[in-house]
This record gives sequence, structure tokens and C-alpha cells, in this order.
Amino acid sequence: MTGLLDDLLGGLALGAVYALVALGFVVIFKASGVLNFAHGSLLLLGGYLTAVLHDDIGFAGALAVGVLATALLAGVIDRLLLRRGDPDPHTAHVQTIVTIGVDIVLLTDLSRRIGGDLLVLGDPWGDAVTRVGPVTVADSRLAAIAVSAGAIAVVFGLFRYTRWGLSLRAAGEDLEAAALMGVRLSRVRTLAWCLAGALAALAAVFLAAFPAPGLERTTGQIALKAFPAAILGGMASPAGALAGSLLIGLTEALVAGHQSELRLLGEGFGDVVPYAVMVLVLLVRPTGLFGTKGAARV
Repeated sequence: MTGLLDDLLGGLALGAVYALVALGFVVIFKASGVLNFAHGSLLLLGGYLTAVLHDDIGFAGALAVGVLATALLAGVIDRLLLRRGDPDPHTAHVQTIVTIGVDIVLLTDLSRRIGGDLLVLGDPWGDAVTRVGPVTVADSRLAAIAVSAGAIAVVFGLFRYTRWGLSLRAAGEDLEAAALMGVRLSRVRTLAWCLAGALAALAAVFLAAFPAPGLERTTGQIALKAFPAAILGGMASPAGALAGSLLIGLTEALVAGHQSELRLLGEGFGDVVPYAVMVLVLLVRPTGLFGTKGAARV
């Protein structure tokens, strides 16, 4: 029973971090219709900046620089590389392909800088653990749940109570109609990219924290596990991204905790289980858990 509770708590923490990344996918898609495949390298950049700066300016200062720099770079990518002038919803597929090129460039440079090292981010939790009832849990996991919950609440507050959030919801329904109604799509999508970059940098801290060994050049690939969460939740649904992330996190933790019983499925089944869950959900609900069928005029 204790092992099951430990798996559930670990899965909740992992799902909460995945939710930060999945929300980044969703806000960019809602604002521009673009699937950002450079999200993993942006996450790695935020973690790398935090790791190399924390000795000089402390963890809080390094994290602030990492979050702000990643948000700024994400906005620059949108402004300078993905579009010029007014955004065109009909070129979203071309812009999606461009993000693959951006990911290759960023990942190549960051991999060269990191090499084979394991970088410590200097987080204040270290390898400390806390006993919660019968379960011993790493402080970093408790921090991941608390910080992620706070960040997610702020994001949902932005969606619900700000003018930008209203504009984003309008753009998510129909980009052309939103533009005709006076929504400044250019500003909406740039802020969406900045927000997604900031969330990715924040997620990097917890993906590299104990019990993980540290930040390495493959850490950005973990972000791709949040992509199935966004897909199975419905790419235009922030609530779906949250639900999908928790489902993926809990499933991955349970599979990892019972790997010996699942040996017949292969040693690396835990790495592919997010995609297996996505496929199973989409077989039942092709539009995702919270997706809706679009209307087509004929």
C-alpha cells in the first residue's frame, strides 16, 4: 500500500510539471495554430541558464533570469522567424515546420555546451525528504506540486479574467473572426509564446531536481512526454492539458513502480507509455478528452 501511495504522489508531482509544459503547447496553438516542436529546447535553455548562473546570483536570481530569458527568446522566435507583419492562420503548418529547425539549432548548441555533464540547478530542496503519513517523499516533489499548482492557477486566471485571455479564447475559436472583431493577433500570439517559454523554463527546474540526477542534454526530450498530454486533452483546451498531464504522469509513475510485473511489455515500456495512453484515448475520443468537433460549412 505504501508503494502505491508513493507512486501516486510521484505521479501527481510529475503530472503537475508536465502540465506546465502542456499548457505551453496549448496557448501557442490557441493563439496561432502552430505546434511548437522547439518547446523541449526552450525548456533545456531555461534549465541551463539556471544551472550556470546560480553560483553567482543565487537560485532565485538564476531562475528569474532563466525564465525571463527563455520567455524573451520564445517571443523573438515568433516575431522574427515565424512571421512578419500580420499573422496568417493559413501558414500555421509552415510555421510548425520552422519550429523543428529552431529546435535543431538550439538543441545542437546547448548539447555542445552541456556535453556529457550533469548540471546542478542549485535548488533549495536538494535531496531532502519529508514523511507524509506512511510515505517518504522528496521535498522537490512537494515543491513541484505546490509551485506548479500556483503557476497553473495564475495561467488560468489570465485566461479567465484578463483582456489578453479573452482575446486568446477568441483566437482559439476562429483566428479570422477574431481579427475582424479587432483582436490584435500579433500581440496575443507573442504574449502566448512568451508565457509558454516561461512555463517551460520553470518546468526544467523540477525535471532536473532530485530524484533526477541533474540537468543533462537529454532533459529537453522529457518535454515531448507532455505533448501527448496536450493532444489527448484536446490541443485547444487548457483544462484538457491539465487533465491529460495528470493522467500521463500518474500512468508513467505506476508503470515505473511496477516495471517487474510488466516485464513482458519490454524494459523501455515506461518511456513509451505516454504515447500508448494517447493512442488509446484517441481511439475512443478522436478530438481528445476535452476536444469538441468543429463545424464545417458545406
